[in-house]
Amino acid sequence: MNASESAAAAPLWRRLAAALYDLFPLLALWFATGAAALAATHGTLDYHAAGYRLSLIGVSAAYFVLSWRYGGQTLGGRAWRLRVVGDDGGPIGLGRALLRFGVGIISLLTGGLGFAWMLIDRDHRTWHDFAVGTRVVRVN
Repeated sequence: MNASESAAAAPLWRRLAAALYDLFPLLALWFATGAAALAATHGTLDYHAAGYRLSLIGVSAAYFVLSWRYGGQTLGGRAWRLRVVGDDGGPIGLGRALLRFGVGIISLLTGGLGFAWMLIDRDHRTWHDFAVGTRVVRVN
């Protein structure tokens, strides 16, 4: 961890604000994916097709994984001064970022329990933080 980062975990309200901010670039990626899929199928895209849904998950994963791997911050994290770091304070690798995304999906699909866990954990870590040895810190 460098000198510009505080050891304090990011509070829930700040994480939610960053998540809301991250929704906008995700929407742009989803629209672009949909447009490409419509063009590829000549306007006959089945929105319920597994391949299309997997492509949306894939572009979402690319957004988060690449952001966490290279710089530790999504656009929402930059705006709200949050960074994902390893337990040692350093950056996380590609494998850990992929696993963090996967467990984050599980955290979300359980009704948000994996995210809400930070409210009872003394270090304010989520399930996906536990799974890969990360934490979200505030950047000064």
